Amino acid sequence: MVRFRVTLIVVSLVLLFLGYQDAGQTLRNPEPLSIELATLLREGAPREWLHVTGGYQNLDAAISTSGQAEQFTALLIPLVTDPDEELFQVLVETRDPRLLDLLYRYHFGFDNVFAQERFREEQAAAFRAPREVTGMVVTGTVAESNRSKLLELAQATGLNITKDVIFISEGKTPARYRGFFFLAMGLAGLIKGILMFRPRSTKPEVPRHP
Repeated sequence: MVRFRVTLIVVSLVLLFLGYQDAGQTLRNPEPLSIELATLLREGAPREWLHVTGGYQNLDAAISTSGQAEQFTALLIPLVTDPDEELFQVLVETRDPRLLDLLYRYHFGFDNVFAQERFREEQAAAFRAPREVTGMVVTGTVAESNRSKLLELAQATGLNITKDVIFISEGKTPARYRGFFFLAMGLAGLIKGILMFRPRSTKPEVPRHP
């Protein structure tokens, strides 16, 4: 019984911590903050939910997040201030179906390299096109595991990235109610756990009269 009470309190404290982080993120990000890519690189991300302008996508260096060929469910695409830039400081995780289809056709849609190169020349503008991105910066305790996996994947595929590369998950928004739900559940569990440690009151026996 004591172990159950301790477990309840520990779980409640974890929920309070996660709820505090999520609720704080929600309150800090009522709407996406518009920021120039050059400013983001120079000053860092002032908030988590951003609308990044002034950048170019580099589809030649894009990689599949599955880490396997022919499985294009999501992509990591470098976002750069200059189309010819070779050192990548921002990577965008995207599931844009147009980009998925374009890169799948480029890598697997042709029988010979000549047709593939001709397609690349025809789509040259798309491969280095200007791009605006709205999404969440991958940061914080909950997202750290995902960020580590993306970093390992980018390094394993040989992308020329900086140590403090910024990952942005396109289309992702703050969890509006999850943090407050965690706070409520954590607080309720903590109160219940503390009350369970209180000694039970015992009523004095009333003497029986003959």
